[in-house]
Amino acid sequence: MANQAAGIQPPVSEAELNRQAYRKLLDDLYARRKAARIGGPETARKKHRERGKLLARERIDVLIDPGSPFLELAEFAGEGLYEGVPPGAGMITGVGTISGRPCMIIANDATVKGGTYFGMTCRKHVRAQRFAWENRLPCVTLVDSGGAFLPDQANIFPDEGLFGSIFHNQVGMSADGIPQIAVVLGACTAGGAYIPALCDEVVIVRGQGFMYLGGPQLVQAATGEQTDAEALGGAMMHSRVSGVTDHLAENDAHALALTRSIVAELQPLAPSRWKQSAPVLAQHPADRIYEIVSRDARKPTDTRAILKCLLDGGELQEFKAEYGNTLITGFGRINGHQVGVLANAGVLFTESALKATHFINLCCQRDVPLLFLADVSGFMVGREAEAGGIAKAGAKFITAMSSASVPKYTIIIGGSYGAGYLAMCGRAFKPTAMFMWPNGRAAIMGPEQAATTLALVRRQIVERSGKEWTAEAEEAFKAPIRSEYETFANAYNFARNLWIDGVIEPGETREVMTLLLDVASRTPRRDTRFGVFRM
Repeated sequence: MANQAAGIQPPVSEAELNRQAYRKLLDDLYARRKAARIGGPETARKKHRERGKLLARERIDVLIDPGSPFLELAEFAGEGLYEGVPPGAGMITGVGTISGRPCMIIANDATVKGGTYFGMTCRKHVRAQRFAWENRLPCVTLVDSGGAFLPDQANIFPDEGLFGSIFHNQVGMSADGIPQIAVVLGACTAGGAYIPALCDEVVIVRGQGFMYLGGPQLVQAATGEQTDAEALGGAMMHSRVSGVTDHLAENDAHALALTRSIVAELQPLAPSRWKQSAPVLAQHPADRIYEIVSRDARKPTDTRAILKCLLDGGELQEFKAEYGNTLITGFGRINGHQVGVLANAGVLFTESALKATHFINLCCQRDVPLLFLADVSGFMVGREAEAGGIAKAGAKFITAMSSASVPKYTIIIGGSYGAGYLAMCGRAFKPTAMFMWPNGRAAIMGPEQAATTLALVRRQIVERSGKEWTAEAEEAFKAPIRSEYETFANAYNFARNLWIDGVIEPGETREVMTLLLDVASRTPRRDTRFGVFRM
């Protein structure tokens, strides 16, 4: 009290400084989300509404069950990659509940460049389909698109994973009994007309929805025939003459109501393959995480403290607690769903890699989903580590992780570098879903390690030429390398390039995982066949 009276403020705690730093990260996340959710420019949105059409996000709100969550995927895909295109690449994808059934919803945003497909739009559509396929979710596609954005054809047309893969996935999912439903709410031209044509059922809006392989101008140029959009590919023609569509709607609301009815008549949900316990709150509220995550990337974060904010009751039935303790492994629950947790607590040594291998094997035997919480600088290096077989032990870890056929989820909660990023189920190993926290970062190595490594090489070159390599010259060389690696490693760089499924705040993690685990629980068990373990 005396200090306060004298105007001397008490020192701010480390936890409060961490919280203040994380608050800035959250403010940035919210600002980016706001930009992504606006859609196209105001003039385009106004024109869209004047035509009696709902905006893309309004359509999703009408389609899903009132009060139900919508887990958006790839929200920041394409951010800053295309001029005049907001984050999201002109498309909204995510999991929502329709008539009591989880579905993958894929919606074109016609206010963004007419809903046309860029290279990233294609990749985002394909990623949504593959998530739906793995989780056996019906796909509901809200079509309102002018087709391909022609100047970007190299990133749209020729390769696997682009526009043609959308069709391939539709056929494959339909063959696997996963329903494909299209709602034609606007233009649907050229190759894009095949998206609804390849679906099981198609709803189209009178006077608003159009489907044709070639529009009126193209038809006139190619054949000399003069026609209008309605006669060529309107809702009445396709519903009464061609038979390409199955349900005729009067407006957006009517079309979405028909879609809800179609989903309601699908086969019942499969029973859960896992026994779910009664949900229990975490030991500590989620916002405690903001005090735990170190604001200085060079200082380690207490992963065990984070687990107490994520797991039911903060309880982890730890496996091999005394062995390989730079990796935490054990069984826990999130809102009653059991998970096998692998969480970093330091550099990966031979012992921690062997422990991970054993634990993943157990989870596969017991059909327990894996949750990787990545915050790792990599595997231990040096003569002692190599002689101790670190490469062999790391290969076992990677073999077990890659082979595992249980659902796998990765959340980068700190830094994730080099082979450590890969072993903790990086994107190359096709985790069922992968997210980063706003403080997350990933790269081949950390900025300082990269700068130092390249500086050592540069020093050798300079000194061999007989020149002097001063401390000032070394720092001038290192600074741009650090900056480049920091930019690359940033969570939003991974999100815009679709190397992750999204950036979520720590406080959302339990809810996101609950939805993902509930969806996965309706899928059939798959036996794991492990690759060869080098002994």
